[in-house]
Amino acid sequence: MFGGGGGMNPRKMKQMMEQMGIDMEDIDAEEVIIRTPDEELVFTDAEVQLMEAQGQKTYQVVGDPESRERGDGTPAVEAESSGDSDADSGVDEDDVELVAMRTGVDEDTAREALVANDGDLADAVDELE
Repeated sequence: MFGGGGGMNPRKMKQMMEQMGIDMEDIDAEEVIIRTPDEELVFTDAEVQLMEAQGQKTYQVVGDPESRERGDGTPAVEAESSGDSDADSGVDEDDVELVAMRTGVDEDTAREALVANDGDLADAVDELE
């Protein structure tokens, strides 16, 4: 579509994209984490671009990720936890904070609701609201 071989002048490409209503923006990201059911892909020095076209945002991540298994808490995180029940329950601390903020309850109450609802955020929030 844009010709072959040698590529196109980046300035000319940007002008063409603007004419088509496509906006591109570089994002100064420090870290990008992609979580799948089995692993986390952690990009520490990723180049991230945001492309917006027709009201839809697309993020492009370029880099070499480190792969980590899900469910393996790092020793630093486990050492900082307030009790052994956090590691045993499998409740993510980010989820606890989110439920606590959303419902206005303390973190212990939010954690209990998450455990009671098998980690389901929506059910835990519904129970507490």
